[in-house]
Amino acid sequence: MRKHLIWILALGAMLAVAGIASAAKVTVRTGNMILTYEGKVTPKALPKNRLAPIALDINGTIAAVDGGHPPALRTVVVDTDKYGTVNAKGLPVCTSGRLQAQSHVNAKKACSKAIVGRGSTTVRVAFPDSNPFNATGPLVFFNGGVKGGTTTLFIHAYVAVPTPTAIVTTVRITRRRSGKFGLRSIATVPTIAGGSGSVLSYDFTVDRKFTYKGRKQSYLLASCATGRFYAQAESSFSDGTKVKGSVVVPCTQKG
Repeated sequence: MRKHLIWILALGAMLAVAGIASAAKVTVRTGNMILTYEGKVTPKALPKNRLAPIALDINGTIAAVDGGHPPALRTVVVDTDKYGTVNAKGLPVCTSGRLQAQSHVNAKKACSKAIVGRGSTTVRVAFPDSNPFNATGPLVFFNGGVKGGTTTLFIHAYVAVPTPTAIVTTVRITRRRSGKFGLRSIATVPTIAGGSGSVLSYDFTVDRKFTYKGRKQSYLLASCATGRFYAQAESSFSDGTKVKGSVVVPCTQKG
């Protein structure tokens, strides 16, 4: 369950909380696992009847009560409020192939104009018959473009596990018109250190402004139509475990 948070928004999840318009901290205990994450969007006050630019800050920690090693995260599915959205039209695009096996520096050089967010993550690696160790490395979020109604996001992590390794997570974002939810983000996380790696913490900011056809744009947009935002997530792990959670966060209306 530890990796649940890494992309609960994550992500997102990264885009997971793309509509939350005030700080929210949540702690969840599931069996032997304790997961804590916090999300903040600025500005806190948003228009009631129109979308406005926002910046998203997310951080989280994952811990096992007994200090043991958690199963590996495989996928995260996040549904977020219909009054938040991702706006990638006109933004330069990167591909997964340009990021694979690249260092942090080379990945940024390869797709510098497609960067939408930055942060860091810490993973723990527990190889059989050896002492576990932690490694911290940078995260960079890249716009993967829009095609057929799907927005793609690539998250490049560069962590020594034990040698410096590029880990590229793919996030697919689609519209979901179902009640209070409007976006579905699905993150597929690759194997870390042959399955021996697990995420312990993460901290990132998504705040990309750009110009398209002479107009200023923002990668993330939201409005405060109802005074609150909704999000729910389901994380699946290598041992078959699934973790579900939801959150309701108030926002402040202006205008």
